[in-house]
Amino acid sequence: MTANLPLRSDHPITALDSQAAWNCRWYGVRKDRIQLPDGSEGEYNVLELPDAVWILPITESGEVVLLRHYRYPLQRWLWELPSGSINAGDSPLATAQRELKEEAGGTAQEWRALLTTSTMKGIGTEQAHIFMATGVRLGETHHEPAEVMSIHRFSLAEVRRMAQAGEIEDAVSVLAILLGLGG
Repeated sequence: MTANLPLRSDHPITALDSQAAWNCRWYGVRKDRIQLPDGSEGEYNVLELPDAVWILPITESGEVVLLRHYRYPLQRWLWELPSGSINAGDSPLATAQRELKEEAGGTAQEWRALLTTSTMKGIGTEQAHIFMATGVRLGETHHEPAEVMSIHRFSLAEVRRMAQAGEIEDAVSVLAILLGLGG
């Protein structure tokens, strides 16, 4: 049985002190000394990442563009949608347009925002801004040196099947596909 607790708009856990524990070009770890609702103190480490975008690209001929991307931390190849971090001062839409162009060589006739959601609610700050791009035309890519990937086109039905069968392992890509194509 689920308890019907009232929604809270206050902040029951407060930071007493905060310091950067570690930083690199892509993310950082913040170490907070916190006060808990019962008055006791604790420690919370927060992974700080910029927000990011994921794009569900659908070509003019009605195919979905997927990337076959080598992910070093996992030591394997994954099927996923184009995605990337939002630079300071950029909008989610401008970032989505840039990432589609860089990773898939794509430009789209229409853009639609599908959802914004947390990717790591218990440990980090990143929010995913999910877009669907339609009328996509593919062209020349501009991959960063660590972006080892290839571009593939699949039917809507095949991509939906891949997402539902667990063949697409990136959770936000699966969410975008099921939101955009139904599932």
